Amino acid sequence: MATTPLHSPALPDDGHDTSNGWLHQAERVRQRLSGFTLQRMPPEGHRRAAVALVICDAGEGAGIDGLVPPGPGWRTEPALLLTRRASGLRQHAGQWALPGGRLDGDETPEQAVLREVHEELGLHLESSTVLGRLDDYLTHSGYVITPLVLYGGRVEHLAPNPQEVASVHRLPVQELLRPDAPLLNHPRSGEPPFLRMPVGQRWIAAPTAAFLLQFRDWLLLGRETRVAHYQQPFFARR
Repeated sequence: MATTPLHSPALPDDGHDTSNGWLHQAERVRQRLSGFTLQRMPPEGHRRAAVALVICDAGEGAGIDGLVPPGPGWRTEPALLLTRRASGLRQHAGQWALPGGRLDGDETPEQAVLREVHEELGLHLESSTVLGRLDDYLTHSGYVITPLVLYGGRVEHLAPNPQEVASVHRLPVQELLRPDAPLLNHPRSGEPPFLRMPVGQRWIAAPTAAFLLQFRDWLLLGRETRVAHYQQPFFARR
């Protein structure tokens, strides 16, 4: 398989704010998300799950190999909460993930992510912090995942559940704009490519990579990119 890096276009003009600090204006994020047409998948025949892309302060750094700490003190540049799953989990142990999980009973995706963020990270967010959805993604394990964008703000105190979360990281949104992102592996069979997003010296695979890519393109670049066709690597399909 060949690996192809795609080069991102220049940022749109947001008052020459190259740090994308406008993401801390929740209503602007909500309005920008509302300008895109969602692609939803019918729930029939599939299990449902939801994940949260929580916008927060960069704080004291990402704690990811290859990402230079921002310096002393608390940083307010926007970041996203990212986790490494606990090693004792039956599925996807040790993998990069966004906080989230399956829907319980008659829960909506919005209700599920608020519950999961609290259960996984000890972070209580009100329903008003849910700013909008990204496109649904169907996994090989039969889950339709709905990603939601939430505004967390400073998020100074977290209490990760060690049974679910090995570590929590604050991924600077600027890292999503690096020139080698995304990375696509094209199968010789002509099937859709495998998607990865580089982060520091590491990379994140789909489906998490798909949500990060669409967040980047919709909110930072203003591009109505679709990601549901990108494949997961084989290790992420279990």
